[in-house]
Amino acid sequence: MKRNVAANYVSQLYVTAVGILILPLYVKYMGAEAYGLIGFFTMLQSWFQLLDVGLTQTVGRETARHLGGSTPTLFYRRLYRSLSVIFLGTAVFGGGALWLLAPQIATNWLSPGSLPTEQVILALKIMGVCVALRWLGGLFRGVITGSERLVWLSGFNVLFASLRFVAVFATMWLYGFTPLVFFLHQLIIAILEVCGLCWMSRRLLPTLDNITDRLGWSFKPVRDVLGFALTIALTSSLWTMVTQTDKLVLSGVLPLSEYGYFTLAVMVASGIVFISGPVSLAVLPKMSRLYAEGDRVSMIRIYRTATRTVITIAGSAAIVIAFFPEALLFAWTGDPELASEAAPILRLYALGNGILAASSFPYYLQYASGRLKYHLIGSLLLLVLLVPSIVWAASRFGGVGAGSVWLSLNILFFLFWVGFVHSRLEPGLHLRWLLRDVLAVYLPATLVAWAVYQTGWHFESRLGTLMILAGTGLAALTAAAISARGPGHLGQIWKKASQ
Repeated sequence: MKRNVAANYVSQLYVTAVGILILPLYVKYMGAEAYGLIGFFTMLQSWFQLLDVGLTQTVGRETARHLGGSTPTLFYRRLYRSLSVIFLGTAVFGGGALWLLAPQIATNWLSPGSLPTEQVILALKIMGVCVALRWLGGLFRGVITGSERLVWLSGFNVLFASLRFVAVFATMWLYGFTPLVFFLHQLIIAILEVCGLCWMSRRLLPTLDNITDRLGWSFKPVRDVLGFALTIALTSSLWTMVTQTDKLVLSGVLPLSEYGYFTLAVMVASGIVFISGPVSLAVLPKMSRLYAEGDRVSMIRIYRTATRTVITIAGSAAIVIAFFPEALLFAWTGDPELASEAAPILRLYALGNGILAASSFPYYLQYASGRLKYHLIGSLLLLVLLVPSIVWAASRFGGVGAGSVWLSLNILFFLFWVGFVHSRLEPGLHLRWLLRDVLAVYLPATLVAWAVYQTGWHFESRLGTLMILAGTGLAALTAAAISARGPGHLGQIWKKASQ
């Protein structure tokens, strides 16, 4: 599991870093308005998950259960075949709908300025095909993840992130820095990516135990896991609405160029959430297998270790970004005006996402046991509060209003709902988890960032600003990591230092 987590982190950090660091070049060579289309494309991929109906995570969980001995090979292969048909049908339906609605979206929702409407419509149609192909890969990723072949998947993700984010500049250098060239490149990469994932997943599928067994085309295996899948589907849909409503509302409120700047700030903050992804990919199948084997003690130990790991990295990043958003944007883009305008939005989303990284952990316990009732209720409550608040705040105050609502509701969710869920699933766990695994890791990183902030330094050069931010981030990360090791480890360090 350590190897899988390490590989996930390397690939996720690379994918996140290259995706974020390259953004100023998009704005520079394509313009803010064209980048607004890229931001809309990113949002579409998230909303497309509403069609997932919980099947991707079901594939991963059932693969892990099969490897743990809880699911017969024939049942698992029949389930995979049935889900393949559902995935393909849903991809065709969703991608086709986006293709047909492209003219209405371009003319009635988006607000293009200098970009020709015909070019926007064609770009939206290509987006529909790309989104459908990338979503279809979720079936194959579920098999690979459930099989814990995450080192291979990490290398695969690094390769295709490079093709998607970096190689596209070579294509645009040859054929022009236009949205059409950009999205045609993404289409070719999406086709290659889904073919590679399909090849690996087919290699990992188990062979039938009895040569006389026939797979057939029965959907009975799907019915057997339908309860879990539909619960995942509903919670995933609610979570998509929770995390993407602000972006959807602002895409229709702001001009496409301003929406590009908003997306720029939100993408930086989203790196904090992405940091927890590698851990969840490794932890979820492991916890599911341990629960199936009845080893609850080991499952809780992994759960708490994973919490400290994520808080150490994601928490440190969130705190440093929240203290120095304008300096970070300046060092990144070299544009003082853009940095000044986007900094308030970045600070709010960074803090909100830092809290979200911790409050999402109780979901792991529910996923492993297959009981997602509390996650469903919590997501529904958060959605009921968030959607009207976001619509009102974003319409009146733009990105700052949306960010303020996002931060406020994440604080409330963490303070009240996480403790309630822990009390229901693992009585006696919450206080230890909160003090030892969350706050004890957050606090040292906060003190380091606050101490640097109190020096009152002002950024003048991009290189100097970058060096100070890197030093602050490294110091905050080190302080959090030492604290995560525990008081005994701190005592050993103090003893060695005093000697």
